[in-house]
Amino acid sequence: MHKLTKKPSTTYYLPSTKYSKARQTLNEKSESKGFTIVELLVVIVVIGILAAITIVSYTGISNKATAASIQSDLTSAKKQLNLYYVDHGSYPASIDGNNCPVGSSPSPDTRYCLKPSSGNSFTYLPNSTTIATDYSLYVSNSGNSSLYYRISNNSAISSALTKSCPYGFIVVPGSSTYGTSDFCVMKYEAKQVGSSTTPISQASGLPWVSISQTAAIANSSNVIGCTGCHLITETEWLTIAQNVLNNPINWSSGTVGTGYIYSGHNDNAPSGTIDASTNDSDGYYGTGNSSSSGANQKRTLALSNGEIIWDLAGNAYEWTQGTAIGNQPGVLAGGYAWRNYTEMTTHGTLSPDPFPATTGITGASSWTGTNGIGFVNSSADDASSLVVIRGGNWSAGNIAGVFMMLFTNTTGHSPYSFRVTR
Repeated sequence: MHKLTKKPSTTYYLPSTKYSKARQTLNEKSESKGFTIVELLVVIVVIGILAAITIVSYTGISNKATAASIQSDLTSAKKQLNLYYVDHGSYPASIDGNNCPVGSSPSPDTRYCLKPSSGNSFTYLPNSTTIATDYSLYVSNSGNSSLYYRISNNSAISSALTKSCPYGFIVVPGSSTYGTSDFCVMKYEAKQVGSSTTPISQASGLPWVSISQTAAIANSSNVIGCTGCHLITETEWLTIAQNVLNNPINWSSGTVGTGYIYSGHNDNAPSGTIDASTNDSDGYYGTGNSSSSGANQKRTLALSNGEIIWDLAGNAYEWTQGTAIGNQPGVLAGGYAWRNYTEMTTHGTLSPDPFPATTGITGASSWTGTNGIGFVNSSADDASSLVVIRGGNWSAGNIAGVFMMLFTNTTGHSPYSFRVTR
């Protein structure tokens, strides 16, 4: 008999080349299932950049469209108010909830209603609630509080605050140098009507003078329709001075620091203060001078936002809230005298520092009265309590200027005027 034997099992092998390819294919499939973290981050960043560009572009276009609608509304409203004036002989005493003029019969006069665009609203401020001869009109947009513009019966459109200023006030852009936000200031030196203790900013009439600093402080809060009105502070004065000094249009050469900045009515011709004009283009009004003769007598200075301020230098000295108990700038052991800022041997310790150099404008530290900024009358050795006068008056000559500074006793009631801010 034959003995049966078990055959050894047979093992089969795939050819080596085919197996390697199969394994490689499987690995590739498993590795291509998704993005790496780095790839995802790159995609996210790119999408974010594209989104930001889109949002910025849309916002810019939207803001331009809103600003255009506001300015169009102001232009149309001014035409309506002028038509009302021709018909009634004065501007409205107010406008009602439908933006229709209220005042002369018929009242409201629906023929001259103002028509704001969607989202825009008017704020109308006349100079009188009985017979208005001037007005300021503001337009704001409910969707963008940063877009706020104003116009008046005698001025063009200009940018404004996020809330309206009182009648006769203009907007001053804030300064990071002096730590100020946008604020309102009287366009003209304060005027007094009759024996009223309510100061008003208007072109007609002479400046309210022969008033003490104490009275100026007390009366500044009486401005009609103004909560928070006060006598201008040193910080606010310097903010305005910095702004106008940094605007080439205010310099005789058209270049900041070259030539001189205009310093107003200061040549004693005519002798005394003078009224102003409602025409901001007539900056030499009342001086007898022009751009070709006595050019530095120009009484108007332009701010960076297009607003115009009258008589910041010349015409009448103006009080500020500034005080000093010693520590004045000056010349040590030099006593009182009119000097250039460049002649001072000490800045003193007043806050804010009143020197032109603090404006940060290139070259300001070397400016003198020849550049139209004005002189300083002070004594570094006087430790008494004194108050500050600014600007210069009609006979000050080159002493006058936006940086002119005089320290005086509070009992002095010389022809000093003042200006209110909010």
